Amino acid sequence: MLPFSVVAIEAANEGDVAALLPLMRAYCEFYESDPSDDGLERMARTLIAAPDEDGLLLVARDAAGAPVGFAAVGWKWSSLRGARVAILEDLFVAPEHRGRRIAAELIHACADRTRELGAPSMLWMTALDNERAQAAYERTGATAERWLEYELELDQR
Repeated sequence: MLPFSVVAIEAANEGDVAALLPLMRAYCEFYESDPSDDGLERMARTLIAAPDEDGLLLVARDAAGAPVGFAAVGWKWSSLRGARVAILEDLFVAPEHRGRRIAAELIHACADRTRELGAPSMLWMTALDNERAQAAYERTGATAERWLEYELELDQR
């Protein structure tokens, strides 16, 4: 295993978009999803431009400053918490950089920032068969809940 190579986790900026798009595409391919490149770019640019209270996009950089992973966070109101909670929507580390605690560092950076913004908790999901990710998540101290998620596709009329 190579030594830990991430030197910074910080908010993504406009200059990161071109390097983030292949990482975002790889994340989508892992989950067998195929959104348009325009949609991914629009998402990245919107999160970069948004105040953190609306959403954030963090990037993990290697020693040369190149993005090697990212995390996207949104928000929702939770009546079970009586507060807005952070939703870690996407988390991805380039395969060649896995096994170096980058995912955990991204999670902690997201948690730190959303805690500063008043979130009492941060929630996220992963596929039932994504055991590698589950092991990484559990090492951060996160616990899995047992809920089924339903999705209703809405026609774009």
